[in-house]
Parts: sequence; structure tokens; C-alpha cells
Amino acid sequence: MKKVLVIGSNSFSGSDFIDLLLEKGEYKVTGVSRSPEKDSLFLPYRTKNSPHFTFAQIDLNQDLGKLDQLLETFQPEYIVNFAAQSEVGPSWDNPHHWFQTNAVALTSLANLLKDKTFLKKYVHISSPEVYGHCEGFIKEDSPVNPSTPYAASKAAGDLSLFTFYKNFNFPLVMIRATNVYGAHQQLFKIIPRTAIYLKNNKKIGLHGGGVAVKSYIHIRDVSQGTLLAMEKGRLGEIYHISPDKGVSVKEVVKTICNKMNTSFEESIEIAPERLGQDKAYTIDSTKIRTELGWKPEISLEEGINQTVKWVNSHFDAIRHQPLEYVHKE
Repeated sequence: MKKVLVIGSNSFSGSDFIDLLLEKGEYKVTGVSRSPEKDSLFLPYRTKNSPHFTFAQIDLNQDLGKLDQLLETFQPEYIVNFAAQSEVGPSWDNPHHWFQTNAVALTSLANLLKDKTFLKKYVHISSPEVYGHCEGFIKEDSPVNPSTPYAASKAAGDLSLFTFYKNFNFPLVMIRATNVYGAHQQLFKIIPRTAIYLKNNKKIGLHGGGVAVKSYIHIRDVSQGTLLAMEKGRLGEIYHISPDKGVSVKEVVKTICNKMNTSFEESIEIAPERLGQDKAYTIDSTKIRTELGWKPEISLEEGINQTVKWVNSHFDAIRHQPLEYVHKE
């Protein structure tokens, strides 16, 4: 079995990727996260109780030595790194925390990994936020132009990784996917949060009226693309993962309201726009479609249906969870 180390296994994207790997049955997987392993409400792979998965709690900011011991024991052929301080708005409050995780600790990790001869591919999960305002056909060679501390920290980390690729043949492949969503997502994200607020008869705050255009893509489509990049992606390349078109936040909320038989106008309130909010977030994913044969399979409507169904069926557990982002240094 191919051995894969997934860093950031507690994350929404990381946990779905692990779930996909275990479904395939061809991989032995170790997950790493700085926090204790969450339960199956947020980690779908836990329902499988797979003998091919193990978990290790390691904080890359604090204990790279412990990770090094794990690496020498497990000797993964592939490492896929989802770990990041990933929220945009809160990055203004403690920007140094974002740079510490997304750039400084990442550089230390790359410096450790560059000498590991067993490593065939390191797949890094970046973000289109590094481009700043994303509208039209933003391709993989577009210059970075970040407009928030989160985006700047991710851009800094990306640039650092490419120095290791250029000078040490570090086996880097990079993914930049747009707005992921789906069941098991963090509850403060707009799609699950809208469904939860409607069930709680709370008004949904639409920043700037919800006119910002996003590119929502189902998490499983992103996981499939990430797996293709891990198996077949060319070293030193960036691959975009995005849907066929963007849609405004307002339209997404309206769709959820319709599915839950609730008036959109009576369910929302206008909130101030977020600092550094890009008006559009659409990028071109022709490269991964033509090179690796990827394409999105799950429509936005189908994905929203799945997410609303998850909220409804797990609402007794969800209602006891915090609905706001909780920052951890």
C-alpha cells in the first residue's frame, strides 16, 4: 500500500481527503494535527474505523522534532499538507500568528523534508487568495497580489516552498482551490451556518449585501483533484481547482432559504463588508482539466442539498457546538 502523511487531518479539507484515500483502499494513511482528533461529526473518515489509518497529535509550530521521528518511522511516499491558519477576517487581529504558521513553520518543515529520500511528492494546499482580486481567467502563472494578512502569509509560504524546489529539487506540487463547502464543514462557514441560522430563526448577516462573487466547489471534487495531483501532477507546478462559474453569496443564501421553505428577505440582514474582501473570486482551472483529466462532478445544488441534509440529520449535536470562529494561536 502507498503511504501518505496528511498534515492538517482535523481540517475540513484534510479529513475529506483522508476519507477518499480510505475509500480507495490503496493507501496507508497517517494523519497529523496539532489538536486532538475530532469526532465523526466533523471527520467523516472516523465512521470507517479503518485499520489503514493512524493519528498523531503534533504541532508543527512547537515540535518539528516529534514530526521528524514520525517521518523516519512511517517513511511516507507522499505528504499532503492542509495545515494553515486559514481564516481571512480574523487574520487582521493577530497577523503574526498567520505568518508564523503559514510561512515560518512551513519553511522549517520544507527544510526538514528536503533531505528525505523516501519522499516522492509533497502536495501543498495553497489558496487563490494570494492573487488578491480574482476575476476572469486567473491562471496559475498570474502574479501574487495579496490584500489581507492571511493571503500575504500564504503567498510568503508559497514563495518559500518554491525556493526549495528550485535549489534542492524538492518534490513540490501546489493546489489552489476556490471556496470549498459540504457536509462536515466548520459551522461558521456561510453554507452550513445559513442552514443552522434558519433552523434557529436567526437572521443571516450578509457582508456588503452578499454581492461578492465566490466559486463554490464541493469538497469531494477538490479531494479528487488533490489526489490526481498527488499521483500524476508534475513537480514544480501549481494546479487550480474551481467550478465552471462563480455565484454571489446572496444567491447561495437565497438557494438555501428556498430549500428550507423560508423567506430570503425576512431571513437576512445587511452587514458591513469585510476588510480586504475581494469583489470576485473566480479562477481558471483549465490546466488540471486538460493535464490530469479532472472535472467537477457535484453541482452546487446537489452539494447544498447534501449539506442541508447533514445539518438536519445531525442538528442535536450541531446545536451544542460553537457557531463562531474560535482562534487558536
